[in-house]
Amino acid sequence: MKQNSQIGKVILAGAGPGDPELLTIKALRYLQKADVVLTDRLVSHVIINEYVNPEAEVLFVGKQCRRGASTPQETINELMVEYALQGKLVVRLKGGDVSIFSNVLDELQTLVEQGISYEIIPGISAALGAAAYSGIPLTARNHATAVRFLTCYKSDIVSNEYWKELATTADTLVFYMSAETADHVVAKLIANSVDESKWIAVVEQATTPLQTVYTCNLYEYAEKLGNKTFKSPSLLIIGKVVQLHQQFNWLQNKETTQEYFAPVERELIVNTNAERA
Repeated sequence: MKQNSQIGKVILAGAGPGDPELLTIKALRYLQKADVVLTDRLVSHVIINEYVNPEAEVLFVGKQCRRGASTPQETINELMVEYALQGKLVVRLKGGDVSIFSNVLDELQTLVEQGISYEIIPGISAALGAAAYSGIPLTARNHATAVRFLTCYKSDIVSNEYWKELATTADTLVFYMSAETADHVVAKLIANSVDESKWIAVVEQATTPLQTVYTCNLYEYAEKLGNKTFKSPSLLIIGKVVQLHQQFNWLQNKETTQEYFAPVERELIVNTNAERA
């Protein structure tokens, strides 16, 4: 690999949860002058096709839970370094926010080790987007005083002691990457005597034209939603605030078999300028 005398720069940017208009102006400006874009799966195709510099090289380096086709983090790190050392402006584009349940720490460590300059641009996280587009104020007065962002992508990732705390807290709970373990999450909370006033919302494909929201009381979950397969990505919101969805829901459900975000099909896909056109 030929290295330019001038090292480039990497921009770690959040693309928001789905709606392309939730992209920040700062991220947009960098995308318009980027030489290379390394994009996650959960980024709107509109952003890639309409907002990115038409001369930029776009590489899809998506990850997907439990799927072997996901791009290894090591590969992503190597690509950032390779292009930056060629003197190029690289935008590492992540779905949602850069720092919420992402591998940004690995990427930051790699850039520091290689002496490559970088910037971090926050994005609207999935929790905030899903809550807003579902009419669920996460810390509504008299309903919750705090919110917790969690994940339970494996059934053993949360300890029994912490389940007890989660069952008794008044905080709103938001679970990322946990749609496939939703039955387990609900069962654990019920086993620890969660209050009967608590509801659950499962928000599929939040903020996209295909968003669908399912809500019910936690103790009715097994009957109404148990064993249902939710589309990816889906977010779980649990707490008293979920009851507000019925009053303040402003976006009609779009129950469909379609997927807004294409699933990961192979390890790495390079999207050329011709293909994007």
